[in-house]
Amino acid sequence: MPAKKPRKSMLYTRTGDDGTTALFGGKRVSKDDPRVEAYGAVDELNSVIGVAVSVMRRRRLISVLQGIQNELFNVGSELASAGAKRAEVAALFTDAERKIAALEALTDEYDGKVPALRTFILPGGSQAGALLHLCRTVCRRAERSLVTLGRKEKVRPAIGAYLNRLSDLLFVLARYENRAAKKPESPWRKG
Repeated sequence: MPAKKPRKSMLYTRTGDDGTTALFGGKRVSKDDPRVEAYGAVDELNSVIGVAVSVMRRRRLISVLQGIQNELFNVGSELASAGAKRAEVAALFTDAERKIAALEALTDEYDGKVPALRTFILPGGSQAGALLHLCRTVCRRAERSLVTLGRKEKVRPAIGAYLNRLSDLLFVLARYENRAAKKPESPWRKG
């Protein structure tokens, strides 16, 4: 029986070996283009949320965060689309106002389950709490990348608002996870 010919992988194209990548629509840009930086930061955020979810035990929060991961794919797809017409077609992040309001409602709900803050706290605590703090900082970086892109090209303001609210939610969920794990918060001490 003849040996099967190995299947050629679809994972590599070799077209990016020159330091460029293709956006949706085919336009090639440098891999350090602000658009690539923005959707790359959103992709990184999605991945670190996945790491946090992998150690969490509360099914509702896992479900919430997995829903957010799906939305981040929509955001990233929209950011990876070049040109006004292409971006309109790729506007996968739909019903933004409702999604932003949902993040605000979750933030308010979980903020009501932790003590009011009187000082800055150090990121850390339980494994889930520390990872959610990391998610928050990656979310802030994604937001900064979006601002940089917005200086060069048009970006829907709803995407920035979503990331801004998401970082708030990730902060309060980190605090909630630490409280649930009975891990005290460490206050920042000046000097």
